[in-house]
Amino acid sequence: MKVVVGSPGTWSGLLLRTGQCAFAGASIGVMLSAFGFSNYTAFCYLIASMGLQALWSLGLACLDVYALRIKRDLHNPVLVSLFVVGDWVTATLSLAAACSSAGVTVLFVRDVGFCSRYPQLSCGRYEISIVLAFLTWLLIAVSSLVMFWLLASV
Repeated sequence: MKVVVGSPGTWSGLLLRTGQCAFAGASIGVMLSAFGFSNYTAFCYLIASMGLQALWSLGLACLDVYALRIKRDLHNPVLVSLFVVGDWVTATLSLAAACSSAGVTVLFVRDVGFCSRYPQLSCGRYEISIVLAFLTWLLIAVSSLVMFWLLASV
């Protein structure tokens, strides 16, 4: 297998996974600090999705650290196919959660004007959390494509 930027067991892969975990955790933190998020299913789904993504990315980052520490190659076809499936599942969930939350936020801010009528809603924090979720998804998409490329090169 070829060594591609972002592949498992490399420094770039570790950086990619750390970024995913950090942005997912930041998205969760900002959403949890927003008042009234638990009243809306899309925001709860965003937290659940980002939580799953943070755990998945943290696990793979730990595996990258282990592989770098003992200088082991993680380009086993079985491992790479597991990474592909996990990345595609979490990428799909993260994109769906970010899009649904963005839709609810657009509805609140522009369509029905909830944010101007109810200033206790933390619409700015909702938006920041969603931007962080989309950044998480962007990193997951890169990782998913790298893993798919590695699997195809087997």
